[in-house]
Amino acid sequence: MAGESMRIATFNVNSVRARLDIVTDWMREHRPDVMCLQETKVVDELFPAEPFEELGYHLEIRGQKAYNGVAVMSLEKPTRVVRGFEDGGSSEETRLMAARIRGVTVLNTYVPQGFDVESPKYRYKLEWLDRLEAWFRENAGARRRVVWVGDINVAPEPEDVHDPKRLDGHVCFNEQVREKLRRIVEAGRLVDVVRQHHPEPGFFTYFDYRGRTVEKNKGWRIDHVHATRPMAKRCTDAWVDMGPRRRERPSDHTVLVADFEL
Repeated sequence: MAGESMRIATFNVNSVRARLDIVTDWMREHRPDVMCLQETKVVDELFPAEPFEELGYHLEIRGQKAYNGVAVMSLEKPTRVVRGFEDGGSSEETRLMAARIRGVTVLNTYVPQGFDVESPKYRYKLEWLDRLEAWFRENAGARRRVVWVGDINVAPEPEDVHDPKRLDGHVCFNEQVREKLRRIVEAGRLVDVVRQHHPEPGFFTYFDYRGRTVEKNKGWRIDHVHATRPMAKRCTDAWVDMGPRRRERPSDHTVLVADFEL
């Protein structure tokens, strides 16, 4: 309904059970309408649902032991949920979930990291991004209300990494993956709402555990919020909260948030 706000947050938790207090404390304070998690690293039967339900959230989860896993938690129950690709290939349902909430399709993804450009895991990442491009061609477009969030494992531009010269060629920062991301953005007619509001360098969301990277601001912007143009026009702000990354035993990522006025 017109005049209503919608706050959408995304967080690679690197194990929801290990970061449970960090996540629930943040949600209690900021009350996002939609909270998307990646790398939950737990089978559905062992997901710690009760603390989130006590906060008033509906949970949609899909996970596996020790790896991957996505969750979408929302104050209003989704009217439709799709887990994984529906393109006839492997479903990848622990890496992708789409939930329709208050007329907005929120796509939560954990894109493969790739490991090394010479490895089969990197070829798998490229193929995965091709499938995601096809998803957007089918499900997004000029008039649809879609918001894509998650750990995308691609830094789009030099200003999105702390040392672009040294890091060029990395599985998350090279021309091949940047071109894949550009093609996805074009297919969905998407807008990077972080850069829409904050074009200056930085806004990093990932900091390696090694080497006091937070204190030195040696980060990467690989977590994203992209929106189709009808939603991008309604985005009032996007921001990174470094608080969770500074907690004891944190994830190596932190929370990224986008606010919309519907």
